[in-house]
Amino acid sequence: MSNEDARVARTRADVSRTVRRLLAEEGWDAVTHAHVARVAGYSKTTLYTHWPSRADLLRIAVESLGDMPHAESTGDLRADLVAEVTAFRTAIEELALDKVLMALAQQGATVDEIGEVRKALVADGERHIRHLLSVTTDERRRDAAVQMMSGVVLCPAVMYGELPDDRVIAEAVDILLGGLGEA
Repeated sequence: MSNEDARVARTRADVSRTVRRLLAEEGWDAVTHAHVARVAGYSKTTLYTHWPSRADLLRIAVESLGDMPHAESTGDLRADLVAEVTAFRTAIEELALDKVLMALAQQGATVDEIGEVRKALVADGERHIRHLLSVTTDERRRDAAVQMMSGVVLCPAVMYGELPDDRVIAEAVDILLGGLGEA
């Protein structure tokens, strides 16, 4: 890697980390070129050159998350669902994913470019549970089941500022599987 490539990679990492931190600590309104530049230690010109819009800043922050963490499938549907929902809880906790999702939801409602980023992140996050449930449910029920499974983590995180414990996740999976006739 050339020195220029290393500088660009370092700048990208610093800026994306700063955007995620600002989203988590201060919310979307803090994600301005001026504020990100000041906190990350770069010039506004650098940020505008590489990321001309606020949507671009949000996009690199989401892209820097990489693929969402997913649990390894074991073939036991209950255990796999519990593990996957637990992995989502971990992503919320470690990546401040709830704050990122709130910003994406807020801005994605009016800015198409951000809406597309949100759709891609959600699709990646839901992919594994959709696959697990594809064996036992049709698409209509699968949509409801996926929303229920993400909701057991996202709702308390957003509404109450806390994450569900292992017992709540296991019980939610049991309720879901009972409703699907899989318990």
